[in-house]
Amino acid sequence: MNSVLRYSVWHPLWVALFMSIVSIAHAAPVGSALERPSVVTTMAARSYLLGIAQAGERLVAVGERGIVVLSDDAGVNWRQVQAPVSVTLTAVRFADAMHGYAVGHGGSVLVTTDAGETWTLSLDGRRAAEIVLAAAREKGDARSVSDAERLVADGPDKPFLDVLVLDPLNAIAVGAYGLALATADGGKSWSSWGDRIPNPRAFHLNVIRGHGQKIIIVGEQGLVRISEDGGATFAVVQTPYRGSYFTAEMPSENVIVVAGLRGNALRSGDGGKTWASLASPVEASITASAIQPDGQLVLVNQAGLVMHEQGGSLVPINTRPLPPLNGVLAASNAGIFVLSQQGVAVVHSGDKK
Repeated sequence: MNSVLRYSVWHPLWVALFMSIVSIAHAAPVGSALERPSVVTTMAARSYLLGIAQAGERLVAVGERGIVVLSDDAGVNWRQVQAPVSVTLTAVRFADAMHGYAVGHGGSVLVTTDAGETWTLSLDGRRAAEIVLAAAREKGDARSVSDAERLVADGPDKPFLDVLVLDPLNAIAVGAYGLALATADGGKSWSSWGDRIPNPRAFHLNVIRGHGQKIIIVGEQGLVRISEDGGATFAVVQTPYRGSYFTAEMPSENVIVVAGLRGNALRSGDGGKTWASLASPVEASITASAIQPDGQLVLVNQAGLVMHEQGGSLVPINTRPLPPLNGVLAASNAGIFVLSQQGVAVVHSGDKK
């Protein structure tokens, strides 16, 4: 299936993003966008943003055309900093106050060591494909080699969708068509994790989260994979829902929450052995989640709702209309930051005006 079509069918974020892209009559190909710095705009904080993270007291958000914005006053003011690419950035995570990673389209991975002030391109789709091909050839599996050769031939058209940052040196990026690469040296080099993750149909890997030695990856068509050994091996986990998951959280070692298409959300209290449904107020797809400083889970959806888990249900904390939401960060003492095609907004518990 055509890659853009699969995004539009299975990932709600790509529906709106695809429509915004095709509206530009002379949009440049992804390859050139990997070689062109980010678009500079005075409206950066009001642009289409997809990922947000906290770097110490600083907030860092990323989105379309390589836009990266920073706030040092709890989101009151934002300023744009330059990124080395103008592809859409889909996620950003920090290991500590200084070291962070951002991932996005074109197989791009950006690295910062100064709290997001400057970024370097650590990986792109061309290099990622070559790494996957080299790993397949070393393994000697004919199908894996054939798939990797196709990946090289396709060019840098596969996005990374999420990144797990374990510490300043160790991170794992996952994305479309089963892309999974890891670094153990702060982004200087990368290795393929594709053969560790059972995924024979190359489903999209939408989200990766970690808690201690446990790592969970969720994605297209009900894909859930869990590692108990820091990512050395992954096991297939079955859930009652076979639609796509767009987010996951592990509030504790044995508690897992996954959510996605049509408002479907599931909770496991035993590390993924059994699952119970969380009732959602609407059937809108749940697109992102975060854990608040007090350990409470917060999720957002395409109906513009910000929700808490409460008594086996997802309960809205806002009734004020919001646009379809793409990302969320539950920052300490500053409310809940949400992202949409209109940029960054903040919601406070009980915000019902």
